[in-house]
Amino acid sequence: MSIPTPFHTEPSLDDPKVEKANLTLLQDKYKDRYTTFSKEKLYANEDVYLYQGFWYRSKGLVSLPTLLAAQETFQANPNDIYLATLPKSGTTWLKALTFAIVNRTKYKNNSLLAHPLLISNPHDCLPHIENEVLRTRPTYVDLSSPRLFATHIPYPLLPRSTIDYGCRIVYMCRNPKDVLISLFHFVNKLVEKYYGQLTIEEVFERFSKGITPCGPYWDHVKSYYEASLEHPTRILFLTYENMMNNTENNVKHLAEFLGYPFTKDEQDNGVVQEIVKLCSFENLSEVNKHGNVRDGPEKNTFFRKGKVGDSSNYLTSEMSAILDQITKEKFHGLNISF
Repeated sequence: MSIPTPFHTEPSLDDPKVEKANLTLLQDKYKDRYTTFSKEKLYANEDVYLYQGFWYRSKGLVSLPTLLAAQETFQANPNDIYLATLPKSGTTWLKALTFAIVNRTKYKNNSLLAHPLLISNPHDCLPHIENEVLRTRPTYVDLSSPRLFATHIPYPLLPRSTIDYGCRIVYMCRNPKDVLISLFHFVNKLVEKYYGQLTIEEVFERFSKGITPCGPYWDHVKSYYEASLEHPTRILFLTYENMMNNTENNVKHLAEFLGYPFTKDEQDNGVVQEIVKLCSFENLSEVNKHGNVRDGPEKNTFFRKGKVGDSSNYLTSEMSAILDQITKEKFHGLNISF
């Protein structure tokens, strides 16, 4: 079983300061292009721009400059594996599960190698395409296979080589109401210090109109769902709710799709359960109580509750009904349920 190259830990190879400088260069490079696009206000008076049907911020690691750069420069390998999600749809959990599945023999019974998920954030273990274009040296420095990447890029906007090579893609979506609430809390943690608290009404208004990073939510989900119907052997479509409801069976299914199925001995010896426990919300949130991920935010920002249905504690009945109606209309004829 081939093991992906470990992520870098040496600052000289992977320096956030260099990435920040490269991001500034990309913003300058593409500014004349994206400022001609339609724009709307997002949060804290920030502009988002409409690019080929999807809204993108002009700044940050997941932004129009990094998307445009990825489309122009990112080169896939045929054996790559991509984890695709809309923000706040279970990205951290899916990264942890995939990293643990693919690398499970590397850290098993090796006292000299601490498992990265016991000391690091999943976002530091498995890179985003959007981050990769900022690095002066790739995360994977040799041709070991498969390479693991995550992305928030909608299916129609993926770098062309990922489609042309038929790379495997795992997509996970989540109930839009829970995505909204998770986004509401996440954004407030990031902007409160500078702009004060956003209200749920502010976030709801934009979300329901489709104005959300990498959204509209419904178009993002639909793009991968329809692609999974067209290419069922290379695109696996998952829902957060089903993963939560039947985690062990879904982890086994995920491992098979990734090309790393669990052997009978592994299943008999509880390896599946070990990975589920390692990647559980309780374990990951405990590991990530302190410190920051390498690109800035505090690690605990990515862990709030991880529950299904928490939106009922925040949304009014009218808000809930509006989102239900939009979802019914947008997903009409599609077998997507939460």
